[in-house]
Amino acid sequence: MLTECMSVISGAWAPNVIWCLRAGPRRFSELRADIPPVSAKVLSRRLSELEERGVLIRHVRPTSPPSVSYELTPLGTELIPALDAIVSVGHRLKILQAYELPLAERAEKEQKSEHVSAK
Repeated sequence: MLTECMSVISGAWAPNVIWCLRAGPRRFSELRADIPPVSAKVLSRRLSELEERGVLIRHVRPTSPPSVSYELTPLGTELIPALDAIVSVGHRLKILQAYELPLAERAEKEQKSEHVSAK
């Protein structure tokens, strides 16, 4: 089951796209602004893949020029709690790393001072 679920959200930036759509429909340009490092080509590919997998719906409005927006399907909405849990773990890891780094630096300084005193 894990493999099937991961295949639905696989691909660079796919979880980010789903995460950005959790608040509601977004246009392509809004998603580009939400995820600055992603290129237009990769974002376009990811949106198409997520649409094929049933995670999102592409709405084309008959305006001039045509307006396109993307929205999560019920399946896409079901993925939000899992992504939310991943984000929560990420926050805890960031705090832990921020705490552990000073400890590691302090230990390194102590080792250096012990090494210098031993000479």
